[in-house]
Amino acid sequence: MTGLLVVGDVVTDVVARHRTPLAPATDTAAVIRTLPGGAGANAACWAARSGCADVRLLGRVGTEAADWHTRALRLAGVRPLLVRDPRAATATVISLVDAHAERTFLTDSGAALRLSPADWSDELLRGVAHLHLSGYLFFGATSREAALGALRGARAAGVSVSVDPASVGFLKDLGVDRFMAAASGADVLFPNADEARLLTGCADPVAAAERLSRTFPLVAVTLGDRGALVAEAGAVTGRVAAPSVQPVDSTGAGDAFAGAFLAARLAGADPVAAAEAGCRAGAEAVTVVGGRPENGRSQDGA
Repeated sequence: MTGLLVVGDVVTDVVARHRTPLAPATDTAAVIRTLPGGAGANAACWAARSGCADVRLLGRVGTEAADWHTRALRLAGVRPLLVRDPRAATATVISLVDAHAERTFLTDSGAALRLSPADWSDELLRGVAHLHLSGYLFFGATSREAALGALRGARAAGVSVSVDPASVGFLKDLGVDRFMAAASGADVLFPNADEARLLTGCADPVAAAERLSRTFPLVAVTLGDRGALVAEAGAVTGRVAAPSVQPVDSTGAGDAFAGAFLAARLAGADPVAAAEAGCRAGAEAVTVVGGRPENGRSQDGA
């Protein structure tokens, strides 16, 4: 079995790139695009882009954009398993990207956090070697139960599991202890440096990675343009540099890392080689607008 199943968020991204600081109470010139996104969906697309031939995505979307998102996922080589929600709109994120490619999100979770235990079946694990959970699911009561059901099903079936913590802001709202309890049993954790600091209280990313790897067997901490750390069994076992690129938009860089890392692991790579693949994908991701590979996206607009 080599299949990768991602359970996570599918989002309509409205990306606004502004070269000057935001001007309160008046206009700020920007270049604005509407693109398919979502941490879970992005990771799935990057896994397919990185050579994983069997990538599936379970997520919940509103009916208004379901066809558009389905087409975009198929174009990217991902098999969509989308649940259409008749009562809530597709999750929408307004991404404000400044002249330094740093982004700030305004998030309406919409249908994404309405993924429910009824949407999950252990049959979805048929042919799957690894399950990846977007941490955004942990931030809603209903979607958290769905994610926990998926995690339990994977563990019972002997399928490995990874979790991406997803958001410092939402982690703070949920609480570190609640997140750690929910993610317990995962084999791999993909925090960025800020998330790793929050989850451990360690200011040093190395110390944070080491501490997290005492709970999760394999931890890959992304450090932006400084690459990534790999930690196992309480020790850092690899430090990977990031390729030097000119960033345009940092949206989705962590998703790209996770997707490429998992594709490499499913192809037999060791954790450090997988992190190198992840860093290459992350570097590519910041050179394009939005969170998906540029050669695997539908046209703008839902």
